[in-house]
Amino acid sequence: MTGVPDYLESWMTRQRWYAGKLRAPKLEVIGGFGLADPNGSAIIRVYLVLDHAKHPVLYQVPLTERSEPLEGGEGALVASFDVETGYRFIYDGPHDPAFAEALLRLVLDNGEAHETDGPAALNSGGPLVAHGHHAKDADLVQYVSSRVLAGEQSNSSIIFDTATADGTASTPIICKLFRALHHGDNPDVTLTEALGAAGSTVAPRSIGHVTGIWTDTGMPDGIASGHLAFAQEFLPGVEDAWRVAVRAAEMGEDFTERARALGVTTAEMHEALHSALPSRATTPLDIAATIESMRYRFELATAEVPDLAEYRPALERIYRESAASPWPALQRIHGDFHLGQVLAVPERGWVVLDFEGEPMRPMSERSLPDIPLRDVAGMLRSFDYVAGSFALAHPGESAAAWASACRRAFLDGYTERSGHDLREHRAVLDAFETDKALYEAVYEARNRPGWLAIPVAAITRLIDRSTSA
Repeated sequence: MTGVPDYLESWMTRQRWYAGKLRAPKLEVIGGFGLADPNGSAIIRVYLVLDHAKHPVLYQVPLTERSEPLEGGEGALVASFDVETGYRFIYDGPHDPAFAEALLRLVLDNGEAHETDGPAALNSGGPLVAHGHHAKDADLVQYVSSRVLAGEQSNSSIIFDTATADGTASTPIICKLFRALHHGDNPDVTLTEALGAAGSTVAPRSIGHVTGIWTDTGMPDGIASGHLAFAQEFLPGVEDAWRVAVRAAEMGEDFTERARALGVTTAEMHEALHSALPSRATTPLDIAATIESMRYRFELATAEVPDLAEYRPALERIYRESAASPWPALQRIHGDFHLGQVLAVPERGWVVLDFEGEPMRPMSERSLPDIPLRDVAGMLRSFDYVAGSFALAHPGESAAAWASACRRAFLDGYTERSGHDLREHRAVLDAFETDKALYEAVYEARNRPGWLAIPVAAITRLIDRSTSA
């Protein structure tokens, strides 16, 4: 255990993935591991840095150290200083080809990395800290070049151009480096790999992942373990469904066939997850706990948006009706399903991304079986948001009819593929959709007050329909 160098603390607290910006940091290096640079030009260390917040967060921080400046690496420079042996340059690892290639090799070679002996040296004989796992059906490829995907909030994703042994260009790879680490499996890894193992093409093909262990005084044996990185096929030059849908609404294009196809894809995803991973019947206790969590969400929402309190009697009626209705089985689901999590891939159709689950939920909860209607409700809300953003951009105009048609088509596609008429669960679906709208209301009140009318209007619409049903 050791303190964090001043240059690292100053740099970390300015990064988008660092979550403690509103308070003074209290950082400690609790471990880490070293990787060998395939070209021998850099020292590579991955630090595990614990932030002693009210709710502690463990960060993964890869750094490279060079004796000469990295060409084109000015934006990734963490620090530079003079030492007895000469000038040293410290870089953010994902932006340095040395770390990027070493990480890819760790995955493809089923490699091992060992604990660093303090922050200043590597100790290859130390305890195993990181282990690469190459997917059985993934091709072996060679590193060609790499770049970091811009704009990410909580992780760092590296895009790799690769080639086969004879130099032929092969499918690019994207490797997501998890910045905040959690004990237990990351659902993005387990669900994507489960879909692939089931023969589904709903998600990008898995290339492999990296697991790690670290000290954790909160665990019975003092050791925690989890995923450090995840590599899968990269689909370049495609758009997410949000952009495609927004453009269609802007141009007044019919989107119902594509919405119906998305419903089919969603049902295929749920079917594959149901067959590949454990599921079970929903019990009265499960229903009571879920409804209670919805009530809790409502109380949180009224604290942020007091005007929502007037909906209390109507929402209680929705909660009672849903509790008395039939519920589908509990199974693994996407957990944070919306148009931004889906890609439109030519000749392949809709492809689903990012199975990490709702960011505000603890990782332990995201790995539990859930109700697939939560995903359905999330996508219904996303279509509504397209119409809401259209109305904000075009005062006096409306895309409500466009969104309503998309919602119906999506439900029709889901019902067609699954064989389960969602109308049998209408009251339950309404409860999940109002719950999602309450979540959105809290987010908009905190971040985009001008958008608050979108979820509030949805709550009103769902209440009115429930009242007239």
